Amino acid sequence: VQLQASGGGLVQTGGSLRLSCAASERTFSSMGWFRQAPGKEREFVSAIGWIGDSAVYADSVKGRFTISRDNAENTVYLQMSSLKPEDTAVYYCAARPYGRLSRTPGVYDYWGQGTLVTVSS
Repeated sequence: VQLQASGGGLVQTGGSLRLSCAASERTFSSMGWFRQAPGKEREFVSAIGWIGDSAVYADSVKGRFTISRDNAENTVYLQMSSLKPEDTAVYYCAARPYGRLSRTPGVYDYWGQGTLVTVSS
């Protein structure tokens, strides 16, 4: 199983970006986005289930980021708006075959390679 993250780039404060995570197959109960800024630990951003409308967000991104999925394409998106310099990080997508939505990186079995988001002030 492979996850391919894309869509990162350089954007000004207040701008928008959409990240994509394409899975080689759909055998997951949920997928999530995490990010890691230089010198900091990896932190949870958002997660979505493959069935239904369940989604969760970190407080720091709630109201600015939206996670969605395309079941036909086995792809999860993260629409990021009103970006701030503190959103600068490498963003990783992750997937877990079983279990509920989780904010804990350790429960995810599969990880993408990461895509860099840089927000300039």
